[in-house]
Amino acid sequence: MNEETNETGKIPFTSHLEELRKRLIVCFVSVGIGFALSYAFKEKLFQILSRPLIAVMAADDKLIFTGLPEAFFTYLKVAFLSGIMLSTPIILYEFWMFVAPGLYQKEKRLLLPIVFLSTFFFLGGSLFGYFIVFPFGFKFFLGFASETIQPLPSMKEYLGFSAKLLLAFGLVFELPLIITFLSKMGLVTVDYLKKNRKYALLLFFAGAAILTPPDVVTQIMMALPLMILYEISIIGAKIFSKKKSTENDKSVD
Repeated sequence: MNEETNETGKIPFTSHLEELRKRLIVCFVSVGIGFALSYAFKEKLFQILSRPLIAVMAADDKLIFTGLPEAFFTYLKVAFLSGIMLSTPIILYEFWMFVAPGLYQKEKRLLLPIVFLSTFFFLGGSLFGYFIVFPFGFKFFLGFASETIQPLPSMKEYLGFSAKLLLAFGLVFELPLIITFLSKMGLVTVDYLKKNRKYALLLFFAGAAILTPPDVVTQIMMALPLMILYEISIIGAKIFSKKKSTENDKSVD
């Protein structure tokens, strides 16, 4: 099998698995280090995370925990979430380096900018969720309180809710980079993106319904940025198409 691999110039499947294992280990170690560093500031991190909710709650309202170990495990999860955020550049770098062997030499030169942009879009999406979506969403949910109904959000419930939204917004903001990369690989074209714009719109609202809580406000606040990001993706695809056509013209000359 190794001889056949050497003759064809292909890397055996077992080598891909070994490389994947090594890169996953690097990712796990980086998350572990980030977790250890974050746990030392767990109370402060949870305070920052819960600030958008506290800001719209009544002055005498507080977050609660209903089980004895709930606060402890909540702080563990906060530190783990922070560890993932801190490790985002390393995780994205390992992902793109795993993909790199299948790219041309010119495309490999773009890996470092791609890692930087991936991190930028992911963190940008998370910050958009934290600063823009959280205040409006939490104010909407707390608006159902009345004289006979009092909201008592728990630490565990809030962490699960906010972590899901932060990761979801971080991932969906990768859309322009992914589509531009696919266009550079020749898998999608500008005409294809424009032609299927209406189908993309339906997918955005369907995806927002799955990734966000079952309320119209949060779904719209995710779907609208996705529509804008899709248009940015088309612009990115146009820029690539121009470069590609220019390179082809030079090669013909």
